[in-house]
Amino acid sequence: MKKRTLAPLSFLLATAHLHAEGPESSSSLWSMIQQGGWAMYPLAACSLALIYIAIHCYRETRPKNFAPPSLLKDLRTAFETGNVPSAQQLALGSQTTLGRALTSALPKLKSASSPSELESFETEMGAALSSEESSIAQWIHYLSVVANVSPMIGLLGTVSGMIGGFQTMATGGMGRPELFAGDIGEALITTATGLCIGIPAMIAHSVFNNRLQNAITETTRQTNALIDSLPPEMQGREKQVHTA
Repeated sequence: MKKRTLAPLSFLLATAHLHAEGPESSSSLWSMIQQGGWAMYPLAACSLALIYIAIHCYRETRPKNFAPPSLLKDLRTAFETGNVPSAQQLALGSQTTLGRALTSALPKLKSASSPSELESFETEMGAALSSEESSIAQWIHYLSVVANVSPMIGLLGTVSGMIGGFQTMATGGMGRPELFAGDIGEALITTATGLCIGIPAMIAHSVFNNRLQNAITETTRQTNALIDSLPPEMQGREKQVHTA
């Protein structure tokens, strides 16, 4: 009976001792990282990857990178007059999605275009826009990878911490909670860190994916408007550009 009484008493005393020392030991971020154990290193890599990829996706999905109004104004003038060489020069001098797509597609369009040439131009333009979309979308996809991997690494760290805690208990630490408090701390910190990285990554993936889709849709709409502005003799038929 005496042993049963002493065990809870020793647990309370050890817990009070941990609370007394807790604020001082956990006051620094570095001490929490150290307590998190090995899983904090890949989680730190995931957090750096999240920051870099998010900044890159933000820069790549800015509206001015797709079809800026100044370029559209000059291109419309060239298309309305059927001046294909002038449109090619404008496209070559523009480092935008629309400019790169037109650079690839305009050689299919001659100054006196036939219906087959216009069809080739539209097909090439659609393929070029689809390729531009894919090159940006792959970076956005990496955000989804970070969002999925980070909580899993945190969970793995949690499992590792729990295993260490049970091993400590198995070697006689049941009456001394301070021995396996570090293992429990590792389990909780890695889980929280993984979620703190994964949730923003998931939100960023959704935001940038929507930005990309809206930008590509607007660029396609502007491309169709340019095709419709060609002189009647250069339009053999009406057709919309579709991206894959």
